[in-house]
Amino acid sequence: MLYPLSTLSREIIELNGIWDFSFENDLTKYRISVPGSFNDQFSEFEKKHYVGNMTYSRNFIVSKYMLDKSIYLRFGSVSHNARVYINNIFVGEHKGGFTPFEFEITEFVNLGENKLDVLVSNILDYSSLPVGNYEEIKDENGNVVKKVVDENFDFFNYAGIHRPVKLWIKPKNHIGDITITYDVFNKDEKVDANIDIKVDVIGDLKDIRITILDEEDNIVARGNDLNISNVILWQPLISYLYKAKVELFNESGKMEDVYIEEFGIRTVEVKDNKFLINGKPFYFKGFGKHEDTYLHGRGLDEVSNVVDISRMKWIGANSFRTSHYPYSEEMMRLADREGFVVIDETTAVGLMENFGFNLTGSKEKKNTWKTLDTRKAHEQVIKELIKRDKNHACVVMWSIANEPASSEIGAYEYFEPLFKLARDLDNQNRPCTFANIMLAPAGKCLVSSLCDVICLNRYYGWYVDLSDLETAEENMRKELEYWHKLFPDKPIMFTEYGADTISGMHDIDIRTPFTEEFQVEYYKMNERVFDSLDYFIGEQTWNFSDFQTKFGIFRVKGNKKGVFTRDRMPKLVAHHLRKRWNNIPEFN
Repeated sequence: MLYPLSTLSREIIELNGIWDFSFENDLTKYRISVPGSFNDQFSEFEKKHYVGNMTYSRNFIVSKYMLDKSIYLRFGSVSHNARVYINNIFVGEHKGGFTPFEFEITEFVNLGENKLDVLVSNILDYSSLPVGNYEEIKDENGNVVKKVVDENFDFFNYAGIHRPVKLWIKPKNHIGDITITYDVFNKDEKVDANIDIKVDVIGDLKDIRITILDEEDNIVARGNDLNISNVILWQPLISYLYKAKVELFNESGKMEDVYIEEFGIRTVEVKDNKFLINGKPFYFKGFGKHEDTYLHGRGLDEVSNVVDISRMKWIGANSFRTSHYPYSEEMMRLADREGFVVIDETTAVGLMENFGFNLTGSKEKKNTWKTLDTRKAHEQVIKELIKRDKNHACVVMWSIANEPASSEIGAYEYFEPLFKLARDLDNQNRPCTFANIMLAPAGKCLVSSLCDVICLNRYYGWYVDLSDLETAEENMRKELEYWHKLFPDKPIMFTEYGADTISGMHDIDIRTPFTEEFQVEYYKMNERVFDSLDYFIGEQTWNFSDFQTKFGIFRVKGNKKGVFTRDRMPKLVAHHLRKRWNNIPEFN
């Protein structure tokens, strides 16, 4: 799916800004900023935690010249479901809160002013991703008086129009999509590449002309034979992006449409329990993150994206996982340009009927794969994620899910076709994985055989063996050794490990949980194990920064496992990691 850009043949009209907003069954009209979560734009508890339908409205102008074009209405994302109306006429619907979608609205608009309404729902249930426990509270007459979503995951259910809304004006005949693949050859200590570019066209024109440009806009290949000599490879933290200029011509030789797609050339391979980028063993240093900032919630905040990249460079990181959903297109483009390596994750979080943060004391256990009905949503998000991110050099691996109930009967049968789907869709043949939960350790997980890399979320010394770091170290080492025994050819990495830490909380006893001193000791314990295992290929902490969650006695205004605070200030452990990571090369 192409990112919305203005070119010689295309124009972008931004619809971001202040919109009208209303809750269902509430006649009051509010003003709200788009993009952004609706929740933190309100002061009242009931509004911030509202569950149900809400309506976003605004007007836009269609100029005379636009009527001869194809007019598309594009949303970066809407959480979690959107029904779109133009001039009170239904245009289309999209389910899933973290991937872009667009509708051609040419036939729905009028010359001059037009009305746009977006009916948004933040309801999550057993058929959605993420998964939520949905309940309707009714009065004695059976009328619904309240809707409740108990999130089956440990982050706040921010919702709304989270990413930019744009009109994209295109020619009637236009380029629909571009897929870039390549073969890389080593020749006399130099690298050559054969580039293959598939172009989907909307309309009847077939005259497609392709030019490859380097970063200085020099032509390096054109025509049908797209071979690049002396390729400059895209490297971790050393980005180099080529441009594929795709032009569409009519029968008279006039250019009808043009689009420029940036791409990097690099190889990715898992071999002999190593993760190879450009043929060299790569070591992941970085974070699981969240799109979570003050006021914006999960809404696009490009300042925070830039700051996050800056903080990650400062600390010596080279990678991050898009936990637990696809991040904004803007962040992915930034990662391409800055050379950050990305594990790209779907929205499949909460796939566990017996969620580990259930504090009700209930001992009733249900089989997740007999209870949930998420297969359709899961297939959809895999398709949409790969369609969106297929050309990104930064994406080196697909994460199919986070912490599913992979030890329960039926897990393999659920995931096997999903892994196959991802591999069939990706022309670059990237590795596939998922983030394994502690409740499915080595020998009990039924899904890990499908993975190219074993990715583990582990909290020895925190949720297990709290503060007893000697025992935690011993138990963690035993489990990792068992994983290696079961899968000797698969590399292993941590995609989560961490300890909640209150910024500014200190103690003379370094074993005291929640202190900054303990967080440092906790990390040192993990690192002793990491450094002793030659099949261990990476450490991504949980979390980059503190983030908001639902209420719970484990959570005091959110999850405090951040290496940075929610406003991106370093805790003591950040300085420890900076010293460590800047002494570990990207390739070793």
